[in-house]
Amino acid sequence: MKLGFIGTGNMAGAIMGGIIKNEIFKPEEIIGADISEAGRQRVKEIYGIHVTDDNKKAAAEAEVLVLSVKPQYYAETIAEIRDCVREDQIIITIAPGKTLSWLGEQFGKSVKIVRTMPNTPALVGEGMTAACVNEYVTEEERAYALKILSSFGKVEFVPENLIDAVVAVSGSAPAYVFMFIEAMADAAVAEGMPRAQAYQFAAQAVYGSAKMVMETGKHPGELKDMVCSPAGTTIEAVAVLEERGLRSAVIEAMRVCAEVSRTM
Repeated sequence: MKLGFIGTGNMAGAIMGGIIKNEIFKPEEIIGADISEAGRQRVKEIYGIHVTDDNKKAAAEAEVLVLSVKPQYYAETIAEIRDCVREDQIIITIAPGKTLSWLGEQFGKSVKIVRTMPNTPALVGEGMTAACVNEYVTEEERAYALKILSSFGKVEFVPENLIDAVVAVSGSAPAYVFMFIEAMADAAVAEGMPRAQAYQFAAQAVYGSAKMVMETGKHPGELKDMVCSPAGTTIEAVAVLEERGLRSAVIEAMRVCAEVSRTM
């Protein structure tokens, strides 16, 4: 097998879907291991990959192995598979708090590790992933990892000391955005708009605004000013958001998020 997964949850499924859609690997070249039969069957039915309940089998057969279990299970998972892991394999991790140094200690040998932090928009091919590598990963292998990670969104290589900031600004950020969309939709419903339509308007407004930031290259503050006409409706709404502390709430939430990431 060219690609293996230990853990077949939502993030693993998103990665599989992007990889298969972009023809990086064929379904028959991918194996997913999970202790949950329901989890295994789900990815088998959706993506047509091979599945197993044996983590060691996935570790032994894959050229590239993705550890997609929750952070609290990393130590025991690595302890289980480390004797099956070869020095020519690439290990991709997606766990906050698990540093390259810590991962290397757990494996106890020279292992090529690509530490990443993706986010759930990978499910729709719009993920944002940060990555860093240890000293055993060659430039060619780094480029290969980039090709894999790019299949479900954008990728940036960053210094490892920025990974916790990445957790706050993109890894966990979809939750903040979903809350914002839900709140806007609730307000629209209060004004009489049907619920389904309210979600569509709110979600499209967020999607379009994000696209403007990405494609125009303008500062978000400049784009905000373009909407705020003198004595208009928007500036009144912005004033309320400022009064209620929107910016400080977001900044403080992200600070706490990054701090928790550091201690996981």
